[in-house]
Amino acid sequence: MEDFGIYAVFGVNGPPQRLLSPEGSCRVCVAVPPSVRQVVLFSSGPWGQRVCVNAELNDAHRFPITIGKLTPYNKCLSWEQWEEETWTDSVTLDVTLEGGNLVKADWSKPEIMSVKEYTPKEIVAPLAAREIKGKKRERESEEDCDENKTTTTGELENICPNGGVEKTTPVRKARGQSKGAQKLFSSGADATKIKGTANGAGEAQGIVGRTPPQSAARTKSRQAKTPTQTSPLVSPSGRWGQTLCPIDAQTAILIGGQGARMQFCKDPMWKLCTEDMSWVAAETLAEGPTPEARIGHTAIYDPDSRRIFVFGGSKNKKWFNDVHILDTRSWKWTMVEAQGKVPPLAYHSCSMFRGELFVLGGVFPCPNPEPDGCSDSLYIFDPNLSIWYQPIVTGNKPSPRSGHSACVMQQMKIYVFGGWDTPVCYNDMYMLDLGLMEFSAVKTSGKAPSPRSWHGSAVLSDTKFLIHGGYNGNNALTDAFVFDIDTNSWTEVTLPQLSLPRAGHSIVTMETDALFKEDGDVDMDAGSIGRNLLVFGGGDNERNFYSDLTTVAVEDLLAAV
Repeated sequence: MEDFGIYAVFGVNGPPQRLLSPEGSCRVCVAVPPSVRQVVLFSSGPWGQRVCVNAELNDAHRFPITIGKLTPYNKCLSWEQWEEETWTDSVTLDVTLEGGNLVKADWSKPEIMSVKEYTPKEIVAPLAAREIKGKKRERESEEDCDENKTTTTGELENICPNGGVEKTTPVRKARGQSKGAQKLFSSGADATKIKGTANGAGEAQGIVGRTPPQSAARTKSRQAKTPTQTSPLVSPSGRWGQTLCPIDAQTAILIGGQGARMQFCKDPMWKLCTEDMSWVAAETLAEGPTPEARIGHTAIYDPDSRRIFVFGGSKNKKWFNDVHILDTRSWKWTMVEAQGKVPPLAYHSCSMFRGELFVLGGVFPCPNPEPDGCSDSLYIFDPNLSIWYQPIVTGNKPSPRSGHSACVMQQMKIYVFGGWDTPVCYNDMYMLDLGLMEFSAVKTSGKAPSPRSWHGSAVLSDTKFLIHGGYNGNNALTDAFVFDIDTNSWTEVTLPQLSLPRAGHSIVTMETDALFKEDGDVDMDAGSIGRNLLVFGGGDNERNFYSDLTTVAVEDLLAAV
């Protein structure tokens, strides 16, 4: 049986080099040659009792550029310089093995190993112009001269799920450019294509509660991230555009998102236990092919089949229209080979009704140079038949949009609010009658929320739902509103727990045995069930991403109405 090993390939022409073996140390640090612009890390051989391999690509100050994890189900990682904004010279790769019978469990600072740069033996120095002409004369008499013609190929192209082709352009940081990152959302015509931001705190550390200023956060992270230890994350890194999906009274699953430096999170899946508000990294818990890192996707839970359905989203210039299913009983991922047609979509809404997924709106890719478009279509996925179809819908349907919210009320109606279609931001309300399959515009009263997209929403009761935060084209918002479907009226509510500007965050309501007080204490009153609003993540459009988990008692929200 082949021995277990961790290997790395440095550059497109480099051979695999063994970094970790069963007889060696559990940790190694390798200096990446300056000329290398691609790194591939992979495992070979049976994993046995080994749990995971943590990998960090660090800059000259040992500050993480990006992080990743090998598991028995995810056995390969790759990085390219154009994807990592701060990848310059003096980059090191830090690899640490966890679990199994470690022969040398030495957690001290490893020596930095050097990698010999690889030069293929077949490479021949370029010929001078006169030599080339001489060679051509010698070949004129040869019959197979066509074989000697040289073909120049460009970069590999990303192929979108719908069959379109887009070229990716390397983005590199100019010398002398400051490390300050772009803002969370772009403005103007490109606002539909949301851009992440860089946070000086770094993705590996995350942000809890209020995010410290950028300079303080960078200093704090570098102090905490010492070269002599590699501590596994105990909570998700700061991010936005993720999904938080409750699966029972005490458990919710966090999937995906984008964080600092416009990087997709390397810790993409977490399990939240509301009994003690603890997080458990869940990527290694599930078998099967996990969804590729993404943002703007949806994840919804079906309590009857006890499965989570993940649909759509995007990653850089790659768009998805795939459906991934996580069975929460067996903890196994499967990818659906669905029939029917649905376009690649991101920032759409997805609602569960009678075991089917109702997908509305969203952004879809258009061939260059056209801007990406917004959809006004409704697609339904039937999991039993694994088929997509478009229902016949009547009435006054919403205009094309993305980043809107959709709340299922009383298992009879879906209320759609807000959203964005360049350059317009909306604050209108539409209702889909699920019995008649008819849309209608809702005339509301009271102080309505200002136009926004990428806000959070959650159902509070049979007749009320919450809208919080979002992005108005310029700023992340802090306000919160409750809508009453009986009176079609808005009421603004003010609570200290909802005072931070957030957009692209997750809000869910969960019934828990504990009621969380404002001072953080837990009231475990026997026999009582507290229904709580949980707010996670998001960004403030000022280069800050959140990884805090804020709780608000639903009864406090309803009392404020």
